[in-house]
Amino acid sequence: MNKTTYVIGHRNPDTDSIASAIGYAALKQKLGDPDVIAAMAGAPNPQTLYILDRLGIPEPLFLADVHPKVRDIINARAITIGQRASAYEALELFNKSGVRVLPVICDDQKPCGALSLRRLSESYMLPCQEKLRQVMTSLPSLARTLSGRFETGGDGNDPVTLKLFIGAMLEESFTSRIEGHDPRELLIMTGNRRTIQQAAIERGVRVLVVTGGHPLEAGLNELALEKGVNVLLTPHDTATAAWLARLSTPVSFLAECTFSTIGVGESLAALRQKLMASSEPAILALEEDGTLAGVATKSSLLSPIPYSLILVDHNELGQAVPGAEQVEISEVIDHHKLGNSHSNLPIAFTTSPVGSTCTLVTWRYRDCSVEPDPTIAALLLAGILSDTVILKSPTTTESDRRAVAWLEQLAGVIATDFGRDIFAACSSLKNYGTVERVVAADFKLFKQESHTIGVGQVEVVGFDEFYGMKDDLLSALAEVKRRDNLFIAGLMVTDITTETTLFLVEGHTRIAHVMEYPQLEPHLYELKNVMSRKKQMVPHLLKVLARV
Repeated sequence: MNKTTYVIGHRNPDTDSIASAIGYAALKQKLGDPDVIAAMAGAPNPQTLYILDRLGIPEPLFLADVHPKVRDIINARAITIGQRASAYEALELFNKSGVRVLPVICDDQKPCGALSLRRLSESYMLPCQEKLRQVMTSLPSLARTLSGRFETGGDGNDPVTLKLFIGAMLEESFTSRIEGHDPRELLIMTGNRRTIQQAAIERGVRVLVVTGGHPLEAGLNELALEKGVNVLLTPHDTATAAWLARLSTPVSFLAECTFSTIGVGESLAALRQKLMASSEPAILALEEDGTLAGVATKSSLLSPIPYSLILVDHNELGQAVPGAEQVEISEVIDHHKLGNSHSNLPIAFTTSPVGSTCTLVTWRYRDCSVEPDPTIAALLLAGILSDTVILKSPTTTESDRRAVAWLEQLAGVIATDFGRDIFAACSSLKNYGTVERVVAADFKLFKQESHTIGVGQVEVVGFDEFYGMKDDLLSALAEVKRRDNLFIAGLMVTDITTETTLFLVEGHTRIAHVMEYPQLEPHLYELKNVMSRKKQMVPHLLKVLARV
C-alpha cells in the first residue's frame, strides 16, 4: 500500500498557507510522487476563496484532524466465515490464514459472533465425558463435511443434536448398545454391514451414515424411505467419518455471541485502550452500517500509519492540524520562528526569514529545475502578495521580490495589479459572514513562559466598516480569550492603503500602561507603520508581557 503524504498549513489558514500547500504538492507530483495531496486544516478565508475561484483551482482536501483512526491500521480484507459453515471449515481457514479469530457473518453481512481458535480447540480437544458421543450439526453441514450425499432424506437446515454410535460389531451387541435411546436422536455410522444397516433403519434412527463409498444394501432404500431415515453415503472410512462428523457442527453453535466491537472512525487510542482492557484476542471493527470492516488485534497497534505530513507555513504543533503529534512529519517549509516540531527521523526542514512561505516553495521549483504551470505560478504569486501586502510589509525581502518577478512572467500577470485586485475584492469585513469568523480567520497562538496570547489579522481598505463592528468584534475576542484561557486576545485590522493597524485587544488591564502606542479608546490602539504580525506585532506583545 502506497503511503499518502498530506501537504498542510496551519489552523485558521491564510492565503499563504493554502497556496503554499497546493503549490508544493503540485511540485511533488511533477517530481513523480502522485501520492502527495494538498490539504487544509481549516476553512479558507474570503481572500483565499476569491483567489482560488479566480484561478479555477479547487479547494484542498479539508482535514479536521489527523488523529490515527481504527481504519488506518486494520486489514480491510478480513478472513471471515459464514454462520452455517462447519467447524471443519473453520479449522481449514485457521490453518490456511494463520489468524486466531474468525468473525462469523450472518445473512445480512453483519457479524453475529466471533470464533476463536482457542475456543474451537477446547471444544474438541478437551471434551466433556458426556459429550463424547454428541454431534451438533445440520443435515446439509453433515453431508458437506463428510463429502457425501443423501440417498434418502437430507431435507431441512434446522440444527440437530445427535448421539453417535459406530456399528462395527455383531447385530446383537449393536442393538443392546442403542437400547433405551430415542431413535430420532441417533446418528449410526457403519460400513457395508447389512445387519447393522437394517437394524438401524427398522428402529427409525435420525441419520444412518454408510462409510467406505459403499451403496446402501439392496432392498433397504425403500425401508429407509418408509421409516423416514436420512441415509448418507460417504467415501470416507468409518474412523475418518466419525472424526469429521463431530467437526460438522455449524460455527454458530461454537461462536461467542457477545464480542467486542469498535467503529472504524474511532481513534487508535480508543482501540488501544479496548485491546489492553479486554481478555479477547481481537476486536471487530465495524462500518457505520454495522457491517464488518476488519479485525484488530494487539499486533495491529504496530501497523504503520498509512499517511504522513509535510507542514507548510508553520512548524509548531500548537498551530498544526489536531493529531499532528501522532503522525510522521516528513518535511517542514516555513518562514516563522522555530517552535516545537517533533520528528522521530531526520527530516528536510526549510526555513528562511522571508515574507512568505510561497517564496520558499517558489525557490524549491527553481532548485528542482521545474517551472510551475501558469495557474500554480499565479497562486504562488498571490500567496506572496498577500503575506507581504503587495511587497509593502517590513517582512518583505529581496528574495520575495525576485520570486515575484519570476512568477509574474510565468503567470502572465502584472504583480501590482494582481495584488490590488486581490485586496480590493476581499477588503470588506462583511465577506467573513460573522464577527467570529473575522476573529478566527487568521488567528494564531504564541507562548511566553506561562502565558499564551492569541492574535488575528485582517487586511482592509479604510476603517469605517471596522468601527461599525468594533463592539461585536470585542465581544468575540472576549469569548476566544475565555474559551482558550488566553492572557490576551487581539485582532490586527490593517489598512493596506495607509499602512496603519488598529489593534483591538481584550486582556490584562495593565497592558494600557506599557503598550507604547496611542490608545484611541479602551481596548483599541493605533499602530502606524505596523503591518506585520510576525515581525512587528508579536515581538512587541511579548515584550509587553514581560513587563506586566
